[in-house]
Amino acid sequence: MKLTLAELRKRVSDENDAYLLLEELRWHGTPVCAHCGHDKAYFLTPKNGTSRGTGPKDANGRRSQSVRRVYKCAKCRKQFSVLTNTIFHGTKVALSDWLTVMVLMASAKNGISAREVERLIGVTPETAWFMLHRLRESMKREPLVGMLRGVVVADETFIGGKPRNKHGGARYGIGKTGPSDKIPVLSLVHRETGEVRSVVIPDVTGATLRKAIAEQVDMANSELHTDSWGGYRQLGREFAAHETVDHSQAEYVRYDNGRVITSNAAENFFSQLKRSLDGTHHHVSREHLGRYLAEFDFRYSTRKLSDSARLARMVDQADGRRLSYKPLTERS
Repeated sequence: MKLTLAELRKRVSDENDAYLLLEELRWHGTPVCAHCGHDKAYFLTPKNGTSRGTGPKDANGRRSQSVRRVYKCAKCRKQFSVLTNTIFHGTKVALSDWLTVMVLMASAKNGISAREVERLIGVTPETAWFMLHRLRESMKREPLVGMLRGVVVADETFIGGKPRNKHGGARYGIGKTGPSDKIPVLSLVHRETGEVRSVVIPDVTGATLRKAIAEQVDMANSELHTDSWGGYRQLGREFAAHETVDHSQAEYVRYDNGRVITSNAAENFFSQLKRSLDGTHHHVSREHLGRYLAEFDFRYSTRKLSDSARLARMVDQADGRRLSYKPLTERS
């Protein structure tokens, strides 16, 4: 299914159309119970034929009317909709607005900011920010995804502004931030598939790098390509092979018996990541950086897919990933 903003405007004229489109994207014609996974369910037709009363009753005992397509499972007898137990669960935002933001999120190489969403669909800044974080939740890689095997490129970078660009006292550590508050990030790129996996790390010491890489890579059956940073030296011995390029000697690509040795795949990812964080979002806090990394990992790893196929994958991964506002905003 090709789904651009122009196509979305043609297909969605009201909330009922939005529900039908999301059902098509998520269920492909067969509703699946969100409670027990059974694929036999029947549609509950609203009493007035068009809308369904939801929410608390008013002073006259009447409920507000809204479009909501509800099904009842033939096995567990529970009711559900296409929103149940997904990132959309309990949303008060129109589903047509969700679809608009999703199309943009799937296609915008540099991402889309909460302020842009606020202006586009007319919601509060808090709602726009929450919507985008829920969509980033659907972009996170599957928790049981397999280990990387083969040729893996590893590199680290630091996210954050330069101390010399800070205002007054903050430049010297006076106030909330200091000169050493840049955030280390490690990215692993699989050379064959182009998949990238990024993680926020506390530092770039050898022990920290080994722990982060061991969680994602089958080291004994993989080949590691890095720059000459000393933190990789010891852990490189646990790989089938460890090849390096020396940036201090202006060496960025090396050829060895027909093999290409380079860390450019990770450097290319960092280039896009940093331009986007700086140009679109301007500032990302440490506690939420992991979600932004998941977003850019997802788009980079699916860069060879069409925008519509990328959107379909987002919808597939939205299942079972509820995210509420309170834990998202609580500071640890």
